[in-house]
Amino acid sequence: MRNSTRTPPNSQRAPGRRLQGNTLTEFALILPVLLACIFGVIEFGRALYAYHFVSNAAREATRWASVRGQSCDPTVYTSACPAGQSDIQDFVAGIAPPGIDKSRSTLLVDSEWVVPPGKSNSCNKFPKNPGCAVQVQVTYNFKFILPFLPTSTYRMKSTSEMIISQ
Repeated sequence: MRNSTRTPPNSQRAPGRRLQGNTLTEFALILPVLLACIFGVIEFGRALYAYHFVSNAAREATRWASVRGQSCDPTVYTSACPAGQSDIQDFVAGIAPPGIDKSRSTLLVDSEWVVPPGKSNSCNKFPKNPGCAVQVQVTYNFKFILPFLPTSTYRMKSTSEMIISQ
């Protein structure tokens, strides 16, 4: 009679023991999606970092060039008086933070001296004189490093213009 009251051997297991393998399977299915999301956020953070640099570099380079016009004092500004295209390119490469490729094939700087609206024709003859304008365009070719994101480069561009003060 004792044998008839015993439970069968299969039902003696702990209640959750049967489902133990499901956790590992679910983790294996969710892990790639979770890692893709985490690394995607990191990559787009890098892209935002690069875009912020491009925007700030255009403004800073324009300000730098606007105080180094035709009538700047070489005793005050020891470098590039007046500023030229290559000087502005070197300035932008010099302020590039870590993580930004500084090679000229990736970081392009184009500057020109333009006539501001409502200004006389004197800026055409002497473009670096005070009252004329300098325009700087910074272009950066950003490349994602993860394999599941776009493989081509993404061109980021910012343009800034300022009146030459000296």
